[in-house]
Amino acid sequence: MEEYTPEPQEEKVEDLKRWFQDNLRIVVSVLIVVVIAGGIYSYSKRTDSPIVSDQSQTTDKNDASATTEDNATAADGQTATSSNVSKQVSSAATSKETEASFVETAGKNDSLTVLARRATANYLEKNQDSSLTKEHKIYIEDYLRKAVTHKGGVHVGTSVEFSKDLIQKAIQQSKTLNEKQLKNLQKYSSRVSSLS
Repeated sequence: MEEYTPEPQEEKVEDLKRWFQDNLRIVVSVLIVVVIAGGIYSYSKRTDSPIVSDQSQTTDKNDASATTEDNATAADGQTATSSNVSKQVSSAATSKETEASFVETAGKNDSLTVLARRATANYLEKNQDSSLTKEHKIYIEDYLRKAVTHKGGVHVGTSVEFSKDLIQKAIQQSKTLNEKQLKNLQKYSSRVSSLS
């Protein structure tokens, strides 16, 4: 009777299985690190790329005022601020001023609060008030959000009208806030980088 002797290839497979079983924890740890590193790399590339591509599309699609603002920023040699980037990313978002109001049109991921914030910023750009803090502006945009007569959700292309009288009333109301109320609003104003 012949005795069975494993072939060298089968021995290598058995040795590989044994090594893998002995070092399973190390192999799994290395795989986890590789997956996490790949995820971080992928995420960082994904968040960088849309801004660059949206900026090139913005130049073509946005109205002349946004293009002028971009050119002024480039002429100064400064990088785009977070508010400029947010304007560029939502290319469908537009602002229009009438005699009695600001009409804000929603872009991607805009909410009623964002539209109220944009109307407030547009109003304050033309009617500057240095006494307003970030907390006052948070109150104003929340006041406008609650007082506007818009019904239903906000989707890309939704237009909401904020009257200048309503904005002025919200500003006056914000100036009546006491210190405790303003301190309470700090937790919200610290989350919004576009307020200045």
